[in-house]
Amino acid sequence: MKVKEDFYSDLVERFKAIVEAHHLLEEEIVITGRTLSVEEAIGNPERRDYPIIKGKEKLMQAEFKGAKGQAFTDMAGDFRGSLQEVLNNPLESNFDRAVLIAAMNAICRYLGLIEKTIHCHDQQPEQCAEELVTFIRREYGSPKIALIGYQPAMLDKLAAVFPLRAVDLDPGNIGKTKSGVRIEGYESTAEVLEWADVIVATGSTVVNSTITDYCREKPAVFFGTTGAATCHLMGLQRFCARGA
Repeated sequence: MKVKEDFYSDLVERFKAIVEAHHLLEEEIVITGRTLSVEEAIGNPERRDYPIIKGKEKLMQAEFKGAKGQAFTDMAGDFRGSLQEVLNNPLESNFDRAVLIAAMNAICRYLGLIEKTIHCHDQQPEQCAEELVTFIRREYGSPKIALIGYQPAMLDKLAAVFPLRAVDLDPGNIGKTKSGVRIEGYESTAEVLEWADVIVATGSTVVNSTITDYCREKPAVFFGTTGAATCHLMGLQRFCARGA
């Protein structure tokens, strides 16, 4: 628990330092979050089993002076307040963390510190998954991969090339076989991580507070838009080939 508390405390402090350095903390800045529709969030990809399409997750979006930042969460809702309020808000739920993460992504995008904070659309997730295979080969050779979070295109493309085990939190996926891989539950995480050489994890782990399970002992790559600012601020490796 202390590792988790330290991670988020450090993350908030690093974000606060950036806000203060750009003299944004004392301003009455308003950030609004809203839940995007499926079409807004991901368009119309051929695969229909993405978590956001199935309704298991929602994509919250923060907007700040024209810059947008997103965060996947299973606890979506609206938030309107100042950056000071965002920084002071206790991170007690997935909703609280989603507000922080979406806000961080929008602010860091506005400041030019990060890019690709908007989820890709239509057939771009397939293209991203193909590029991920190339990236893994180039960086790590032929590793055994632990895929954390069910992303159908990535599972399909990675499993065709590398030994792979997959872990997900959705009871609707656990125990089912996808692209020849049996989806395992969170209770199998320690065993899967011990088996793997490289961890490929969804950035939304920073919203559901499991990210500290994956950024310590083995090489880890966090994919997608949710983890954009977190990876930048915490020095974690991120992969996002097709985000906007």
